[in-house]
Amino acid sequence: MNTMLRNSVLAIAGLTVAGGLAAGPLNHTTTDTTPTNPITAAVQTDKPDTGTLIPHGVQGTQSHINLNDEQIDNAKAIIAATKKADMNERAAVIAIGTAFQESKLENLGHLGARNDHDSQGLFQQRPSSGWGTVEQITDPEYSTLAFLKGLNQVDGWQDMPLTVAAQTVQVSAFPNHYAQWEQQAADLVATHWNN
Repeated sequence: MNTMLRNSVLAIAGLTVAGGLAAGPLNHTTTDTTPTNPITAAVQTDKPDTGTLIPHGVQGTQSHINLNDEQIDNAKAIIAATKKADMNERAAVIAIGTAFQESKLENLGHLGARNDHDSQGLFQQRPSSGWGTVEQITDPEYSTLAFLKGLNQVDGWQDMPLTVAAQTVQVSAFPNHYAQWEQQAADLVATHWNN
């Protein structure tokens, strides 16, 4: 290849690379997965897919409630604790679905005759049943980690419908009620898992 032609090809390639950098990162194979453009890096947040979040599909009629900031913060705390426990997005869906049924994602204190015995917190855990002290079970991180510890002890929880996994840990008088919150729980995990 003569020098003039070679320089022309390199000049065109250089313009292409420069143009590519201005428009965004080039599509090429590399071992470095760090995005070269901080603007596009900020918008590259993949949501977990529905197959991961709801592998069995939702069971039965789904309920939905509008959430206030405290409830959203509690959902985010459950997600953070799930990550801290080194568990996956499905575990977060099960935990949030359980907390929806138990407390509507509200960190409830003792409600006297209006709640079940001494149940408190997001998961309505009971100090008298060994879940921890009142201070512990009303701490979103602690109560989530306690729930997830119980979930992790259930053989095959990953392959169970939400309501079966939740019931195995919670031992509720209404075992099928957890199922109604699976879609909203999955939506919250999809929205907040990578934030």
